[in-house]
Amino acid sequence: MRPVELDDELAAVLEQIQQPLEKAAREAVVLELYRRGIVSSGKAGELLGMQRVDFVRYADKLGIPFFQMSKDDWKAEEAAADSL
Repeated sequence: MRPVELDDELAAVLEQIQQPLEKAAREAVVLELYRRGIVSSGKAGELLGMQRVDFVRYADKLGIPFFQMSKDDWKAEEAAADSL
């Protein structure tokens, strides 16, 4: 494991909310990898010790959507569904 250095102000905030640095750093990295589409929801959940569905709910609560589609993507999906 590699050490992570924080300035005193950020360390104080984590201490105030009783969030261990290692856990906070791991969560932030995994959430960002998921947000970017680099890891799946299942892998992200696994990395954080959660079931996939629990991770998806947690990410949603933090404002990270499960589906990331543009308006054009939605229009294409709608057109495909309408043609059925």
